[in-house]
Amino acid sequence: MEKTWNNRAWFMVIPVLLLVAFSAVIPLMTVVNYSVQDTFGNNEFFWAGTDWFTEILSSDRFWNALGRNMIFSMIILAIEVPLGILIALNMPKKGLGVPVCLVLMALPLLIPWNVVGTIWQVFGRVDIGLLGYMLNAMGIDYNLTQDPVDAWITVIAMDVWHWTSLVVLLCYAGLVSIPDAYYQAAKIDGASRWSVFRYIQLPKMKRVLLIAVLLRFMDSFMIYTEPFVVTGGGPGNSTTFLSIDLVKMAVGQFDLGPAAAMSIIYFLIILLMSWVFYTVMTVSDAKSQ
Repeated sequence: MEKTWNNRAWFMVIPVLLLVAFSAVIPLMTVVNYSVQDTFGNNEFFWAGTDWFTEILSSDRFWNALGRNMIFSMIILAIEVPLGILIALNMPKKGLGVPVCLVLMALPLLIPWNVVGTIWQVFGRVDIGLLGYMLNAMGIDYNLTQDPVDAWITVIAMDVWHWTSLVVLLCYAGLVSIPDAYYQAAKIDGASRWSVFRYIQLPKMKRVLLIAVLLRFMDSFMIYTEPFVVTGGGPGNSTTFLSIDLVKMAVGQFDLGPAAAMSIIYFLIILLMSWVFYTVMTVSDAKSQ
């Protein structure tokens, strides 16, 4: 008996396809169009081929911004993933403390990015900010607008405060899904706390950790609003990441062709790095099973 296909179900997908085409495909094709052309205004375009891509890839400005992005993302992952696991392990699994902890963990994620940047920009000021004033009162020479190290520490601390909660919530969801029978068996065998984490909790968290690492890498690599509000990319170019440099090129200098080429390269780097993270983590997960 042949199966009857209901093609009317495709009509339910059409609105989604139209939305994706409007919000993603059409803008992407527009960027591709700009990346291979040059314009002097008046809606007149001239074919440039791959000249803009060559110019971007041979520019020290691009590679310096990419290096800052890579360093920032690696630092963020090295801090937020272990810290998120540690906090999730120490959160209560039962009782009234569960909803209280979950709400407190979710609060930073509810604050808009520009508000987070404004909070930390005021917080770090040496004249009226609590952090800047206290550090200088303790004899620590802190000034995020003049010292690149202070600017980097502030941006990293801000991102850790804002996004560690995401890792915590994902890890906590993985931990609460572990059946109590595993812990009871480990207790009977006299397993240590480290053994329980190593052989029970960590393997059960691997899939949510994959999601956490991918999300935090992509978000940290695309970060723009928070550091732009806090430091504006300074002092100098010390916190000018690729996203900030791209906006400066497109909006500040109005170099649409190079900016379009740079945005495509930026997109491909994120896509490639995310694929590498996913492949490495899934392969290691398959080998451990």
